[in-house]
Amino acid sequence: MDDYFALDTNALPWEAVPVPELDSEFLLKICKVDAETGMAIWKVRYPAGHTASSHWHSCAHGIYILDGILRTHAGEYGPGSFVWFPEGLTQSHGATEENDVTMLFITNKQFDIHFTHIEGERQPR
Repeated sequence: MDDYFALDTNALPWEAVPVPELDSEFLLKICKVDAETGMAIWKVRYPAGHTASSHWHSCAHGIYILDGILRTHAGEYGPGSFVWFPEGLTQSHGATEENDVTMLFITNKQFDIHFTHIEGERQPR
């Protein structure tokens, strides 16, 4: 039980995370990061109109929408929806123009991001 803990994310302050590649920022609350695997669980809020334009990750990740609408390259998803993005998938996701979106963002290993307008598409291995 050494790893057991409970966290009230509503009591945590939001941290602003700048995204210079997009001249934008989003808000983050760190719930859990595993030091060995890099797996992470974050509570994230994208402000209305924020979009992480075409990009890919070396990790897979899931997004569980808590509030608002998540707009992705494949559709729009509301509260209670869970969207899985496989490793290496070229994607985009963000908030609608009208409202912020709040979500749990879950990675399977160390997080990274590669914007296609800077690095291009992921090269097959």
